[in-house]
Formats: sequence, structure tokens, C-alpha cells
Amino acid sequence: MGGGPRAPGHEPGAGGGTPSAPPCRLGSAVTLGAWVLAARPRTLTAAVAPVLVGTGLAALHDTLAPVPAAAALAGAVLIQIGTNLANDYYDFLRGADTEERVGPVRVTQAGLLAPERVRLGIVVVLGAAMLVGVYLVSVGGWPVVWIGLASIACAVLYTGGPFPLAYHGLGDPFVFVFFGLIAVGGTYWVQALAWPPDALLAGAGVGALSTAILVANNLRDIETDARAGKRTLAVRLGPAATKLEYAAALVLAAVVPVLGVAWLRWPLSALLPLLAAPLAVAPLRAVVRHRAAVELIPALAGTARLVAAYGVLMALGLGLG
Repeated sequence: MGGGPRAPGHEPGAGGGTPSAPPCRLGSAVTLGAWVLAARPRTLTAAVAPVLVGTGLAALHDTLAPVPAAAALAGAVLIQIGTNLANDYYDFLRGADTEERVGPVRVTQAGLLAPERVRLGIVVVLGAAMLVGVYLVSVGGWPVVWIGLASIACAVLYTGGPFPLAYHGLGDPFVFVFFGLIAVGGTYWVQALAWPPDALLAGAGVGALSTAILVANNLRDIETDARAGKRTLAVRLGPAATKLEYAAALVLAAVVPVLGVAWLRWPLSALLPLLAAPLAVAPLRAVVRHRAAVELIPALAGTARLVAAYGVLMALGLGLG
């Protein structure tokens, strides 16, 4: 996600070819650290939080099944890592990542891992996710097949394929649906074989915060993405509306537990996620007041911490009910 000014030879589609990668700086001594960097562990809260919430909801309804829940967690994390690797690889191929990019290092662009290694990594990680999915299908049946196939396809199509979602302003709804509604509902389904209305409500809360991570990321990269031809929703809306989108995501997340208690008779303990509100102050201030792209880097980390805290507290609040 995010990019920089197009360097010579990095223009998307220039000469009908693909950008040439810098020499792989690690050669045959590719380290575990480079792969960890490529996996972007700080973003994994967006995969873990909805599984925790779905499991807490299953506990609330006395349908908790630990083994399917653990498998759902493993599958979600693998798909998130696969998505991160695909973003790293395809953004480089499309010329959206250059050394002028602000933010965490992209391993393909930086030459830490050769493009073909990253491509193989995508296949291996998503293949592992499919193996986990085989077990989940045995538990949850055909709905899991469609959820799994759609999730794996979108992991690649987010920045790859003939119509990359992120390049056409569709990244935000993708994250909200797949890292919110589907992740929570799917986690509940493999434990209870049901999809109650409160799974959608809980999914909306955690999905809103996961989307906020993307919004902060795209706001940081709004100028460089525009120059690279990456038409994210932030590029289409402009900075002012993007800041409002970020604030609206935080508000939606705060409203969800209140609605759950008032409308769906969740226990009062389901209000625990509101205790995470102080964690929203610093990233929101950074989003609203920033003047330079680099000032939004802490906002991304802060929003990821908020997602983690919100997910844990909601899972506890529902599970203790």
C-alpha cells in the first residue's frame, strides 16, 4: 500500500515490460529477518482481532469450539501475510514502490528479497492457508469453501491481476468486508454453523478499525500514490474527506458495543472495548494535524495497537457475558 514517484524504468507498463529489481542485497543468505519484514507483523492485528471477536461471540452463545477457532486464526494470519507479500511484489512490478517511498521498507523494491522469491513466498503462504482451509471445510462445509476461495483470491487481486482493487479505490470496502464482517462471521460459523445478526454487528466494529489502518496508510501516501497512478480512495476523495473517513471509522467502532448492549442484549461487559478509546487519541490527532507524510507513521502503529486492544477487549467482554 502506498508508493512513490515513478523512477526511470518503473513506469507501469513502460515498454510493455516490468521494472527491473535492484540486485538482491542478501544473495543466497536470505535471512529470516527479511521475511519477517516482508510479512509486516504489525499489520497482523487486523487478522487476529476479528477471529478473537468471533470466538468471544461464540463463547457468549455457548458454541465455543477451540480447535476450529485456532484453525480460523491460523488461516486468517496466513492470508494476511500472503496479502502483504502480494502487495510488496505487485506494487513493485507496477512501479508504485520506489526508494523515495515514505514508510516501512518494501523488501522487493529495496532488493532485500528477489521478486521471484517473494512470488514463491506468496504461493507457499497461501498454499498453507488452503491446507488449513481443508480442515475448516470439513467442519463448516461449503460456506467455508466460498469464503476461503474469495479471501485467497482477493489477497492476490488486492494489488495484482488486471483490475487491482487497491488501484481502483476499492481497498477500503475490501478491508471492511473481509477483515470485519466475513472474518468475524466466518470464525463464528466454523464453531456454531450459524451466522447470527450480532456477528455482522461485531464484525462492523473491528472491520471499521482495520479499515482505519488502511485509511491512515493511504493518507500518508496520497501524493506519491497519485503520481504512480494508484487511485486509492484517499486519492479520489482528497485529504480532507479522508481524514473524515478515519474519524468516522473510529466513531463506528465505538458505537458498535453500545448498539450490541442496547439492541441485541449483549452483556454490559461487552462495553469493555470502550476502554481502548484513549489509544485512539494520538493517532487521530496525527491524522488531523499532520503536515508531512512521515508524521503519519506513528498513526499507523497507533491504529494497529487500537485494533489489537479493541479486539481483545471485545472478545473478553462477550466471552465473559
